[in-house]
Amino acid sequence: MASDLDFSFSALNDPAKRHIRVFQLHQFLDRFAMGLTVAVVALALTDRGMDLFQISLLFGIYSLTTMMMELPFGGLADAIGRKPVFLAAVVASVTSLALFLATSDFRVLALSFAFIGFGRALRSGTLDAWFVETFRAAAPNVDVQPALAKAQWANAMGLAIGAVLGGLLPDLLGPAAVTLGFSAYDVSYAASLAVMIGVFVYTLVWIVEAPRPLNPRALRQGFASVPQVIREAGLLALRHPALSMLLAALAFFLMATNPVEVIWPTHAKPMLEDGHANTVIGILTAGYFFSIAFGASLSPRISRLFGRRHAVTLAAAFTVLAGVQIALALQGGIAGFVVMFLLYSVVLGICETPASSILHRCVEDRQRSTMLSLRSLIQQLGAALGLVLAGAIAEVHSTPVAWIVGAVFLFIAVILIAILARRLAGGAG
Repeated sequence: MASDLDFSFSALNDPAKRHIRVFQLHQFLDRFAMGLTVAVVALALTDRGMDLFQISLLFGIYSLTTMMMELPFGGLADAIGRKPVFLAAVVASVTSLALFLATSDFRVLALSFAFIGFGRALRSGTLDAWFVETFRAAAPNVDVQPALAKAQWANAMGLAIGAVLGGLLPDLLGPAAVTLGFSAYDVSYAASLAVMIGVFVYTLVWIVEAPRPLNPRALRQGFASVPQVIREAGLLALRHPALSMLLAALAFFLMATNPVEVIWPTHAKPMLEDGHANTVIGILTAGYFFSIAFGASLSPRISRLFGRRHAVTLAAAFTVLAGVQIALALQGGIAGFVVMFLLYSVVLGICETPASSILHRCVEDRQRSTMLSLRSLIQQLGAALGLVLAGAIAEVHSTPVAWIVGAVFLFIAVILIAILARRLAGGAG
């Protein structure tokens, strides 16, 4: 808000400083636990005998579960409290990790991935809202954005460090795990499980929230409202062709890019020496997160080059991304793959801000939450469809062929965004 005071950490009172530190550590630990598995999940599934199509199906189950649960649980944290909902999310994550460690059966693994999606839906925005509300109570009229940035930095560092360690552990301790009858990747999953239990304890002790009256009808109302939310969002998109084109383009964008983000470790690992392959995969995963963040920081400058015409910026970014995706698919050596993969990640980061700017320009405040919900649904659906299609193509042909076919979806997205750019330039909605 314009009336908010400039942020200065040193000038904050002690409760506000403590609040930031507590949340920073919480975010670091939670994302660190996730990072421990994110670098090796595709490799761990391959080690359990899953083919690329089955891996894609499992990630599709995760996407669809998240998509189906995010809307019903959207208002649950407001109704019964942020802390209990987040604790339930951690329980879902622990259950998922335990199931994964206990089986190599596809059906049980599918249940594990469903619990991951369930946990993500529960996590969505819960403690972020708690952090902002408590910070404003502790430091009235102080700009909260820099405080959120500190938490987001801890979030990114947790993911990056967790990814590096998650790749390192199978190389260091994997041989010992194999001699005991476990998978080398179970080491990373066991470490994640231990940290996630620590997150549960930390949340229980250090996240302080006044208890709210339990409202048994909140969840039932959440599920009952889903058809209405989807109907309202769909009608809104139909009344605004610009929104329809943007959402369709974003669905094609996820259809193209999500298969790259999911199965790249299985493609890159054969290019590496066995002794340190998992470590390199972990480092590359950390580089992926940092490159996306770097791309996001470049996005405003690139937008200025295109005269702040966000649709033109997005069309250019999608075009470049399609070319880089094809180049990435054609790499046969690790050096070229690393360069193309990091460049790909930077361009991914550039794409986010223009897309969000267009969406927010096209909707009014009273419509914003509804449209964001529809965007989430459509993107998750696009991601799931893209994964299943890419997995089938990769299994029959190869991963590079699947990625090149995916680039076609990016070119379709470019066409849609180019049409959108003309509509926006002409003032059409």
